[in-house]
Amino acid sequence: MTGKKILTCLLAFCMLAGAAGCGQRAADETDKTDKTASGGAGEAALEAEAAEGARILTDGAGREVEVPETVESIVCLNVGALRYTCYLQAQDLVVGVEDYEKEQSISRGYNYVNYELFADLPIVGNNGSHYAEEIITADPDVIVLASHDASEADNLQDTTGIPVVVVPGSDQMLDENAYETICLMGELYGKEERAQELTAYLDSVKADLEERTAGVAEEDKPTAYVGGVSYKGAHGFEGTEAQYGPFAAIHARNLADETGQNGPFDIDPEQVLAWDPDVIFLDYNGIDLINEDYASNPAFYEQLTAVQEGRVYSQISFRSSASNLDTALADTYYAASILYPEQFADIDIEEKAAEIFEMLLGTDFYEDLKAEGYEFGPLTLGE
Repeated sequence: MTGKKILTCLLAFCMLAGAAGCGQRAADETDKTDKTASGGAGEAALEAEAAEGARILTDGAGREVEVPETVESIVCLNVGALRYTCYLQAQDLVVGVEDYEKEQSISRGYNYVNYELFADLPIVGNNGSHYAEEIITADPDVIVLASHDASEADNLQDTTGIPVVVVPGSDQMLDENAYETICLMGELYGKEERAQELTAYLDSVKADLEERTAGVAEEDKPTAYVGGVSYKGAHGFEGTEAQYGPFAAIHARNLADETGQNGPFDIDPEQVLAWDPDVIFLDYNGIDLINEDYASNPAFYEQLTAVQEGRVYSQISFRSSASNLDTALADTYYAASILYPEQFADIDIEEKAAEIFEMLLGTDFYEDLKAEGYEFGPLTLGE
């Protein structure tokens, strides 16, 4: 999302006028009069005024989509669409879910706290496969599709005869796609005030983290390693991530960044031993594998200074069917409190986690996590 788009979005929130919302955000960009209307209706349909009781919305793929003036029911397809719908407090609109949402999962907070709403809804997809007949039967006003592919949306709209609105979703932390998704959903659902509230909160988090950490000299920062990071399944101590979101947000010295890679990958454990990080964080998703390896090879781990001196700490897994922004932000503050104890001395991590979860999920989900054994604190390998 460009700076102009974000500015337009924020202005729309301040006005709280749906007609001036995200649907207008691309007005400063290229002329779209030569675009083909969504659903293959052609240029004439694009230029035509919306039917009575309807409006035209410009979605995340640049498509002009006619949607009801008031959206009363939706289905969310592809990873991220339902998650961000819950962040917008629009979960009551959902009339069908993808199959993996039918099982309550502590690893996806939005699913866990809203499970009773989703449990009896019909299945309308399979994380990439869309069940057209089931969608038609559910009869939503709008299909919300997390995608960057306009053709996917056009094909689904042609097949079902139901408007399809594309949102980018986000697998990162506080990136432009997250903001654009919030903006679009706010306009679509008639929840501009909620979108404004979320945007303002996320901006305050970014500003707080930046203010506390930007001035810390590089030589004063401890080196950090995160292991057990999950991607396409669980990984052990070797599973790490360059540009790890919680570290990047606080300018941490992530040793994985020195490899020149980007994103999650497996590293040679001997390289971690050579680095000998000052602080180690372990993702709960990989903790069982790490403890199994520790049981068979304790000598390796005991060579690490952080293990010897008790500087091994938890990270609550935030990646499950893409990133959970809520848990990622809580992880960020906990990592910051360990790496920058002076700058974050006033932060009580349980209170901060509760604040984040209440803002994004509507409840103190940290208490649920603790009840399931996921908690911020020091870790002892083998236990």
